[in-house]
This record gives sequence, structure tokens and C-alpha cells, in this order.
Amino acid sequence: MLALFHLSPVLLVTAMLVVLRRPPVHAAIAGTLLVVVLWLAGAADAWHPGSMLAAAQDTAVLFASTAFVIVPGLAFVIYIERLGINLAVSQWVNSLGLRRGDQVVFIVLGLAPLLEAMTGFGVSLIATVPLLLSLFERRAALRIALAGMAIMPWGTLGLASVIGASLAHLDASALAATSALTSAPVFLALGALSLFLAGVREWREWRTLGACWLLFVGVLYSASRWLGPEVAGVAAGLVTASAVLSVGLWRLRLSERGAVHWPRQAWPYLVLIVCIVALKLLWTFTAWQDLWVVQGAQVSWKPLASPGLALLLLLAGLAFYTRGRTAPEVSVPAALAARAKRPLLTILFFLAMSQMMVKAGFLAGLMQLLAGLSPSAATSLVALLGALSGYMTGSNVGGNAIFMPAIAMLPESSRLLLAAVQNSSAGHAALGSLSIVMLILGLAKTQAREESELVRFGFALVCLNTALVAFGAVLLGGWTG
Repeated sequence: MLALFHLSPVLLVTAMLVVLRRPPVHAAIAGTLLVVVLWLAGAADAWHPGSMLAAAQDTAVLFASTAFVIVPGLAFVIYIERLGINLAVSQWVNSLGLRRGDQVVFIVLGLAPLLEAMTGFGVSLIATVPLLLSLFERRAALRIALAGMAIMPWGTLGLASVIGASLAHLDASALAATSALTSAPVFLALGALSLFLAGVREWREWRTLGACWLLFVGVLYSASRWLGPEVAGVAAGLVTASAVLSVGLWRLRLSERGAVHWPRQAWPYLVLIVCIVALKLLWTFTAWQDLWVVQGAQVSWKPLASPGLALLLLLAGLAFYTRGRTAPEVSVPAALAARAKRPLLTILFFLAMSQMMVKAGFLAGLMQLLAGLSPSAATSLVALLGALSGYMTGSNVGGNAIFMPAIAMLPESSRLLLAAVQNSSAGHAALGSLSIVMLILGLAKTQAREESELVRFGFALVCLNTALVAFGAVLLGGWTG
């Protein structure tokens, strides 16, 4: 009962988002204020200035590390929208002449994860929704678009995994690699669902899905382990898309026509990949990222190791490239301020709420509850909490901010697996949340009936993904144990 009382700020956030349908930023502010009131009223550990200062320090460090990626990431999104890059990518894919099953696998396990892992913010939908609508029946296309989004929880260059690892006091590469395994059943199930929705019934095309699933998981795990979460999703999407494309072209013998070339307009994506890889190599051989470390009370951040640095370098090039070429009605800084304000405020208050709950001892009851459960029961509960946090915040970072600090208090033997469950379930739920559904509806200009159907389909996907993450974690725990 005490644990339930200590979780009342989370329950308030849930009620405001799900029942009252308030914006996430309002719910985050309300949850933060409730934590302050309860702490000052003596509902948890005794309040003292040192604890509040520690919470403020860690909130500031975590927020800075998040904003350093989100702000340039959103600026990058604005540039590629204005340059029409995703439209060019859609037209290119549509011209490849791949078979129906190849098209689905190419988009769902290749192009969509590649673009989403590189940028986040649902940007991949700008390319995949028009493309899918041109390839498949409308109802199926919208559902495949949502399934393709929910596959990749490593958006924004693996930011959520990096933040989650910091909150749980784990190595980011280890967390991302383990998350790749706990998410493996989701990749296969949503790929299969997409094939079914597209009306693919030929056995050989289902075999292609199986092979590409193994390739996707293998690359995602390996890249997470040895290169880091920043490039893992990009590598998995790129390698899988290239494999499908190569097989499709070999089958159809289109290569002789010279019909396939990556569209020139999409050069910023390639430059971003090169920048990230080059900086990773520089960090490996020089360790220059250790020259600047921002230290909080319990967390630290290395700005020179952030993928935001690669985004800033690319933005400088894009600003120079577009100078005089376009005359937009709204400047990039103004458009960026309009887009960044709400997500940044929401994440700031969720981080503040979680850090105060940690410093005041609010999460001790939840930790004791998890520690007293059997491994399978603890896994199921964390999957449920992770999905709830991701779905209600619409953000993997926001979801991890709520519950990952509680996982940091668990014994080291179970912490990595449960942190991966939180990371995976929050990520898959966030990408099936109402904010993503609304983005798809806006891009497709849907009717009221289609809206209600897609919202229900998205919620069903979240439930399915949560069960699959828990199942994958139980299998992984049994295999490694």
C-alpha cells in the first residue's frame, strides 16, 4: 500500500493523460509538483537542501544531454522537410520494382528503422506513409506504417538507451545490445503482421522475412555491442535494406538497366552516417571525449561523445548549402523554437519528477516489490510499467526517466535484463502511442472513422509488443541463467 502511495505522482500522470486527455507537458508539470508537495509534507524521506540540490544537478545534466541531441535533431528534420528529401526517397523506392513481399520487408525492417534511428520524432513516416499509400490498399498501408514505426525503439541516434543506461548505472552498449535481444520477438511479429496486412501469402517471401529478421537482429546486437547505440539502429536498417534490395535486383535483373541509384537529394542522410562513424573512430583512437565531462551528483555526461556533435556539424553544412536557395516564410530558428518547446519542457519535468522521486526515496517501495517477485513476474511487471510509461509520455526517453531509476536500485545480477525490458517496452509503446498515430493521420488526411480504427489498432500493437518483450526477456533470462 505504501508503494502505491509513493507511486501516486505516476498514477496522477497516467490519469491526466489517459482519462483527462491532457497534454503530456501538463501531466509532467502536475506530477513534478505533486512530488514536491509530498516530499515537503514528509511522505517520504526527510527533505533537506542537499537532496534537492542533488536532484536539480542530475536533472540538469540529463536534460542537457537530451537537449543536445533533440534540438539539432529537430533542426535537421526541418531542413530535410524543406529540401524535399523524404519525398525523393519515397519516389526512389517506388521506382525499384520490387515484389510485394520484398517491398514490405524493405520498408518495415529497412527504410523505416534506418530513417527513424537516424532522426527520431516520427520523421520516417514522412517518407513511408506516402510510399505505402502508393503501394498498398489504404487501410493496410496505414497499419503497416504504424507497425513499421513501432519496430524501431532506437530513434534519435540511440538517445533513450544512452539516457536509460545513465539512469540505471549501466554501460550503454550493454543495455542496447540486451535490448536488441528482448525486442527480437517484436521485430519478427510486426514484420509478419505487415506481410499479412499486405496480402502476401507466398512461402518464399515469408522465408525472406525470416532471413532479414535474423540479419536485422544480428546487426543490431553486434553494432550495439561494439559500435554503440548511436549507430546500431542505422546500421541494422541500412544493412537489411541493402540485403533486400540486392536480392530483389538479382531476382528481377534490374541492375543492367542502371535504374537504382540512391537519390542525390538524400545526401544529408549519408553525410550524417559518415560523421557519426568518423567521430566514433576518433573517440576510439584518441579518447578525446574524456576531455570534457559534465558531472552531476550521480550521473555524468560527455558532450564530446554525444551524437549531437555530428548533427551540429551537418547542420553547419546544411545552413551553408541552403543559403540563398530557399526563402521560407518562417526562419529555421523560429520553426525550431516552435517544435522544440513542448517536447523539451515535457522531458525536463519528467526528468525532474523522476530524480526527486529517487532522491526522496519514493521508488524504494517499488524496488522492494520487484526484488520480492520471481524473475518471470518481475519481468512481466517491468514490461507493463515500461509500456505504460512509454505510451503515456509518447517518448522512450520520457518513459525511461520515470521507471529506470527504480531499476538502478535492484541487484546487479538482474539489473541489466530488467533495464533492457524497460527500454524495449517503453520504446515500442512510445512508437505506437497517440502522438505517432496522430502524425500518421495527419500525413494521410484521414476521416473520423479511420482515426478511431487506427487508434485502436495502435493500442492493440502496444499490448502485443509488451507481451512479446516480456516473453523475449523470459527466454533470454532462462538461456543466460
